[in-house]
Amino acid sequence: MLSKTCEYAIRALIYIAQKTKEGNRVGIKDVAKGIDSPEYFIGKILQEMTRKNLLQSTKGPTGGFHLSEAHLDHSLALIVKQFDGDKIFNGCALGLKQCSEKNPCPLHDQFKEIRNNLKQLLESTTIRMLVDRLANKNVFLKLNIV
Repeated sequence: MLSKTCEYAIRALIYIAQKTKEGNRVGIKDVAKGIDSPEYFIGKILQEMTRKNLLQSTKGPTGGFHLSEAHLDHSLALIVKQFDGDKIFNGCALGLKQCSEKNPCPLHDQFKEIRNNLKQLLESTTIRMLVDRLANKNVFLKLNIV
C-alpha cells in the first residue's frame, strides 16, 4: 500500500530516533545497514526528508542525521502524505478516477471502511510511539538472524 520510498523513510526515521536519543547523530551508512536498505537510495530519501523538515542534518566530523523532540511527534500520516500524497486516504481500491459516493466502484463501501481505519491508525501513530515500542523489545525493525 505504501511506496518503497515511504516505507524506507518511516523505517529510517524510527531507526534514527532510536539511535539518537542521547544526542548522537547517525550517518547514511549506519542507517542503510540498520534498516537493511540500499545506501544510495536511503541517502536520497534522507536528503529529501531534511528538505521537508522531517529530519535534521548536521555537517562535519560529528555530524549526521538526528531528530528533534518535535520531529518525534510527527504522525505517520504526515510522512505518508509527504512521500505518497493522500491517495491512500481517499483513493479508489480499483484505481478508478471517477469512483465516488455517487458513482461507487464494486469495492467502494468495503474499501472506504478500510481506508478510514488506516487513516486513523496513521494519524494517531507517531515516531515517538514506535520508538517506545521498540524500546520495550516486543517488536522489531530489523531481524538479526544468525
